[in-house]
Amino acid sequence: MPPRAWAELGLLSLIWGASFLSVRIALDEVPVLTSVAWRVGVAAVVLWLAVLIRGLPVPRDPRVWGAMLVMGFLNNVIPFSLMAWGQLHISSGLTSILNSGTAVFGVLVAALMLSDERLTARRAAGVSIGFLGVATAIGLDNLTSFDLRSAAQLAVVGGTISYAFAGVWARTRLPGLTPQMSAAGMLTGSALVMIPAALLIDGPVVPHQADTILAIGYYAVIATAFAYLLYFRVLAMAGSGNTMLVTLLVAPTAILLGAWARDEVLSHNVYAGFGLLALGLIVLDGRLLRRLRGVATPRT
Repeated sequence: MPPRAWAELGLLSLIWGASFLSVRIALDEVPVLTSVAWRVGVAAVVLWLAVLIRGLPVPRDPRVWGAMLVMGFLNNVIPFSLMAWGQLHISSGLTSILNSGTAVFGVLVAALMLSDERLTARRAAGVSIGFLGVATAIGLDNLTSFDLRSAAQLAVVGGTISYAFAGVWARTRLPGLTPQMSAAGMLTGSALVMIPAALLIDGPVVPHQADTILAIGYYAVIATAFAYLLYFRVLAMAGSGNTMLVTLLVAPTAILLGAWARDEVLSHNVYAGFGLLALGLIVLDGRLLRRLRGVATPRT
């Protein structure tokens, strides 16, 4: 990758890594659905401003808007809500580590639903190692003695699975749209769902504490609207294989910020699980294995 792509990939990982802490700070004052409603509502406004400023074409086909509404459910409504609820009961660092499994589930879902995404032996090995990493991070004791913490971890994993289905949906139902328009439409659909749901279930909740307002502003404007625009820039420069590395780089930032701001401490099995997840992603990517084979093969 060019140095600029590496720099922007690193910036994106820092932005998304800090989003876990900002969500947890907001949850100290506002309920889960309200926190998500603020996130998608504010981000949608910011992205529509970007669309209008750049004069991008707006789709008129109702089927495209219906597809973007479904995309909003899969990529925002479900995962944002599940992960925010999960963070009420587990640390932001652990949430970020479980979130690293998104790429693993993405490969599996794509192999099951797309004819051109075969589950090769290498991919199957990477998925298997990744699954083992998720199970290790959760801990076998949490799976055998089910409690609220176990439910929270499974909720976060459910969010990553929703992300995986969103990736397949975007590829099959939203071709041809600019990234900015896709993101704006998706978040608009999410806002149309989350704002009424939050008002109905939580009631009108307006944050008053300064740290809550700053946290919501950060994860809505920076970690959602701006991060989507940055993500698509990196994707165009570096390709999907390189961009997948961001799932590994996010977790260390979230772990360090959680330890610094909220005194979060993670157990050894969580770090072991993250190591296995990282290994699974390396196997899925395949480039390091090819280089190692090239070094091991003697030249004649």
